[in-house]
Amino acid sequence: MPGLRNIGISAHIDSGKTTLTERILYYTRRIRRMHEVRGSDGVGATMDSMELERERGITIASAATHCAWADHRINIIDTPGHVDFTIEVERALRVLDGAVLVLCGVAGVQSQSLTVDRQMRRYRVPRIAFVNKCDRVGADPLRVRDQLRERLGLNPVLLQLPLGLEERFEGVIDLIEMRALRFTGDAGEQVEAGPVPEEQMAEAEAAREEMLDCVSMFSDELTEAILEGRTTTPAILGALREATIARQIVPVLLGSAYKNKGVQPLLDAVVRYLPAPEDVGHVTALDPERDEAPVELHADPARPLVALAFKLEDGRYGQLTYVRLYQGYLDREVTIVNTRSRQKHRVGRLVRMHADAMEEIHRAAAGDIVALFGVDCRSGDTFTDGRLSVSMTSMHVPAPVIAVAVQPEDHASEGNLAKALRRFTKEDPTFRTTVDRESGETLIHGMGELHLQVYLERMRREYRARVRTSAPKVAYREALTRPARFDYTHKKQTGGAGQYGRVIGEITPLEDGEFEFVDQITGGAVPRQYITAVKKGFSDMLARGPLVEAPLVHVRVVLEDGAAHSVDSSEMAFREAARGAWRETVAKAAPRILEPVMRVAVESPPEFAGAVLGSLGQRRGTIIGSQEQSGQARVEAEVPLAEMFGYATTLRSVTEGKAEFTMEFARYLPVPAGIAETLVEEARKRRAERRR
Repeated sequence: MPGLRNIGISAHIDSGKTTLTERILYYTRRIRRMHEVRGSDGVGATMDSMELERERGITIASAATHCAWADHRINIIDTPGHVDFTIEVERALRVLDGAVLVLCGVAGVQSQSLTVDRQMRRYRVPRIAFVNKCDRVGADPLRVRDQLRERLGLNPVLLQLPLGLEERFEGVIDLIEMRALRFTGDAGEQVEAGPVPEEQMAEAEAAREEMLDCVSMFSDELTEAILEGRTTTPAILGALREATIARQIVPVLLGSAYKNKGVQPLLDAVVRYLPAPEDVGHVTALDPERDEAPVELHADPARPLVALAFKLEDGRYGQLTYVRLYQGYLDREVTIVNTRSRQKHRVGRLVRMHADAMEEIHRAAAGDIVALFGVDCRSGDTFTDGRLSVSMTSMHVPAPVIAVAVQPEDHASEGNLAKALRRFTKEDPTFRTTVDRESGETLIHGMGELHLQVYLERMRREYRARVRTSAPKVAYREALTRPARFDYTHKKQTGGAGQYGRVIGEITPLEDGEFEFVDQITGGAVPRQYITAVKKGFSDMLARGPLVEAPLVHVRVVLEDGAAHSVDSSEMAFREAARGAWRETVAKAAPRILEPVMRVAVESPPEFAGAVLGSLGQRRGTIIGSQEQSGQARVEAEVPLAEMFGYATTLRSVTEGKAEFTMEFARYLPVPAGIAETLVEEARKRRAERRR
């Protein structure tokens, strides 16, 4: 389907993604009026359809829409910028063919820009960079271009120069056709092309030469045309498209979405340079019947259907399932098969989404993104028409790092809370619920304080669930520091057949991974039918460590020898033998506590840089870098999550409310000895209270 583009719009928080999407919808005549994210009219941007999004002025959930430009249909997913909602970006990029990376013309590459870039690389998504806010004081698109190269390791190619900057920003100079583009009319809907101003001609010619030199490195055809002096626009466009799809370059465009400048050329670039579904050649599924052998998929409606459910929503009409069709076609009233559960579903309603509105359609073909009603499934499930039995690879789901206990305040809230938790855990893989086995408390786990605050507020508004919450809990982990050998016999006689199992081996720290079990049994010392039970017994014990009852990670168990009884041995006996071996041995392996460490980026006026550094140092922060540019000081640090609770209030206090910060998970590191002792003592007291 050469007339189709599937793109995502991603960036650091407050870079202008949703404002840009609003302009795109207006210029493609998808909406009649533009609204602002924090507009005084109280309407809010089209893609921020949730009431909480409009109140807070941020995007919480990714939203899909579609529009048309230059005889091409474009499916767009607007994603959140806040790191707490990174799963929304993750699953959007999992199913998209291309992306627009939006960057602030003043702040440039920020912390979440790095995260989004990693996600785009993970799914091999070609991208265009759009340097937004060129009308702001301190805007410098050339510096942002350099940051793309230096901080992200990309190969940025500038396709435009600004016509003025800051309050004098008028439009852009198109370096391909060497013309000046100005955006006039009440809403910038008229694009006026004219000659490049004389005072900028030399700069534009030099920038064009640099652009051609860079692109020609990836196109023999363009190199030949340049040498022969017959460089044409189609030759340049073809070379740019080829290099962009191959992820060898990143075209860079400029503008100001808020001031309605530069959006139409960006739409042209989306159509010209980003891939159509059939241009993406690395899409594969796995065939479970052939040892997970890869099966290459093609965006061909004539082939057997393969579709991926990548996002679920429980709306007023029931469960809405967003699917990406990678192969084949989908009609209303056809039967599809969930390859995980083997359940068959009849497609009732087939819709194309526009934020929270929908448009009924009768058919969708390979490459399209649509939504289904009434299909019971999980996020990540694969659907086929029954002719293939394959599964798409799953997306990367980061582990939650924070938890709070929730308790309903009254009987009516109890049922409503259960409904809310069922819905939210189904929709969001990073929002999880567990029940503490000792206290019976229900814990909700998430990516950060804002993540959990949003869900708690949604429980109150959408489900009328009145709940009490505890103080946030850090998701600690425990890990071994040295090897320890085990030789344990489980023997129990109860009158009839008894229980007998002996296991011998070693537990050791594992450099990478959660848990690894190695079977080195020879000669049948432990019968094959009991090996799985031994593995299960050890894995059972990893849920609660001996120090603070946190999950154990990076554990390797090697089973070397053992013994069985012809009558008394069973799976249960060997499972209990493994558990006993763990309890007897784990202390010898000297476990330690690990804590989540967050990467924190703070931006403030320069006069508060010292106060910011001090506030992070007081919280056990390790300063990674500090710089000043465009009138703003930026400090990056790694700080333990346990020390970051309430930091927003502290930062407001020390900077007179003039600073902001972002935070995302970086890694787990050992807890210092003194703090570890305190944590262990607190855990001991909790266990003693429970026993009483």
